[in-house]
Amino acid sequence: MDIIVVGIADRIKALRKNMDLSQEALADKLGITRSAVNAWEMGTSAPSTHMILELTSIFRVSSDYLLGLDETGTIDVSGLKAEDIEALHALVAYMRKKNENP
Repeated sequence: MDIIVVGIADRIKALRKNMDLSQEALADKLGITRSAVNAWEMGTSAPSTHMILELTSIFRVSSDYLLGLDETGTIDVSGLKAEDIEALHALVAYMRKKNENP
């Protein structure tokens, strides 16, 4: 259980920072206290199943990703045109190739 808690802690903190949210702002979105978010990020407690579902909705990631069970992230492409989606795929392919040959 400790391994999963640490995975959740790291993911919540990273995703929150990526969205430029403070702990207090995330707590407000979830209707909880800032100290609850802090406890999750410190790994001293873990979010309930309901909160995990809320977090996946806010961060637009899968629950497996949030729990650290899957390293595959997702990008929400709704509202984008086909050529924009193709450009994103090309960018991802370019970055993978770049990372293979540092």
